[in-house]
Amino acid sequence: MFTNIDGIFYRAIDPAYRAYALSGSQSAGRYSSSTQPTLYLSSSREGVDAAMQAHKQNRSSKLEVLSFHVVAKNIVDLRDPLALSAAGVNIEDAIAPWQELVARGATPPSWTVRDRLVACGANGLIDPSRKAPGLWHLVLFSWNQNDTPQVHLVNEA
Repeated sequence: MFTNIDGIFYRAIDPAYRAYALSGSQSAGRYSSSTQPTLYLSSSREGVDAAMQAHKQNRSSKLEVLSFHVVAKNIVDLRDPLALSAAGVNIEDAIAPWQELVARGATPPSWTVRDRLVACGANGLIDPSRKAPGLWHLVLFSWNQNDTPQVHLVNEA
């Protein structure tokens, strides 16, 4: 059910908040409420652009793309039907629209996907891009603590 990750990932951030690049998301996301620490990364620079589209944000010149080295175990790849089955996850719950539900105060099905994966011992997931098929993102539920994925800034991408 689990896969391991060891590679370079990317994240766009306002340069004014560069010191907080590893703090994770400060607002609700596909797999997290605003109170759940979550680090959203992309497997490519193109993935960063796709993520910005998904959040209805245009990449502006004020955002910089940073690169991070990630070493992680116990990651569930949502592109893998066998991993989905083993975790008891329905991909439709993971890819369902979420922003409008959160705006109405409802819980999107993708948050329950996270809950199920955490209960199975997952440290995060691989999320296929809906805006750019073939691209993917890495979502970490915890990092840089004992026995969790390790993430370190490499340099500006």
